[in-house]
Amino acid sequence: MNFPLGKPANNCSKPRAIFFGTPEIARVCLDAVVELCDIVRVVAQPDKPSGRGQELKAPPVKVRALELGIPVDQPTKIKPPEVAAAWKALDVDLAIVVAYGRILPKAVLESPRRGCVNVHASLLPRWRGAAPIQWSVVSGDARTGLCLMEMDEGLDTGPVFARMETPIEPNETSGELFERLSAMGGEILRRDLLPWLNGQRPAVMQEGEVTYARMLEKKDAVLDFHASAQAVHDKARGLHPWPGAETTILGQRLKVHVTRVVEASGSHGPSGSIVRISERGIEVGCGAGVVAIVEAQLEGKKRVRAQDLANGLRLVPGALLGG
Repeated sequence: MNFPLGKPANNCSKPRAIFFGTPEIARVCLDAVVELCDIVRVVAQPDKPSGRGQELKAPPVKVRALELGIPVDQPTKIKPPEVAAAWKALDVDLAIVVAYGRILPKAVLESPRRGCVNVHASLLPRWRGAAPIQWSVVSGDARTGLCLMEMDEGLDTGPVFARMETPIEPNETSGELFERLSAMGGEILRRDLLPWLNGQRPAVMQEGEVTYARMLEKKDAVLDFHASAQAVHDKARGLHPWPGAETTILGQRLKVHVTRVVEASGSHGPSGSIVRISERGIEVGCGAGVVAIVEAQLEGKKRVRAQDLANGLRLVPGALLGG
């Protein structure tokens, strides 16, 4: 059923909807959507063990939904036909999906009358997939943003009906960008969701170069100093806070928290060798240029200024990282 005149189904004051989401960015979007729609069910990933005690921790969306008095489903599997049938029986107009963490099967996509809308954290078709925020930073993109799209069976391939752009700052981490995009998620939903539902925001097919943002793994954390200083810096900030960037020094694992580009070009001996220890930190020669490690953490130790760490280890120019 369409809403050409803005008249919701079932004679409700708001369109009925299901909300799918799990992390913090989805929690912020849920707060926006409850202003626009009658959310009759929230679907989130199951609680997961967390911390040293490995106690089960509820995802942010579940916590917020329960605060709002909205029933929550946390299925371990969503492909069984009875799962889609249960959601279809809720008789909703649409579903809003924000970083839920699973690909919805066709039966679920087709259960709402108007289908499913996804809030995706990239400027599609760039960075389709699971980790668009991290990969936009790792790749040194100058801009990113959010898209609202009509979902289909493909991986973020549906037509887009709203965009919101923002620059990525030169030293911004993926965690910091995540926070900004979370706030923008609420803004774009408030601005464009109901106009789309009322036929005022037509969706258009995606155009441009397609890139994919695969899920990050712990093995991605290792820094390669044969790359340029800018690429090393972009990777370090793109992997912060998870999985975090790392290298080795004197045979010990070193987690790299903060970096800065000191020189963008030029050669300074073997890649990964310490050029100097300065107030900027541990300055390391790369395939092109020099990157400074500003804050770091030896395994089992506290996070410290890299200059203090270098003094404690008695590092000298020429010492090799990652070797």
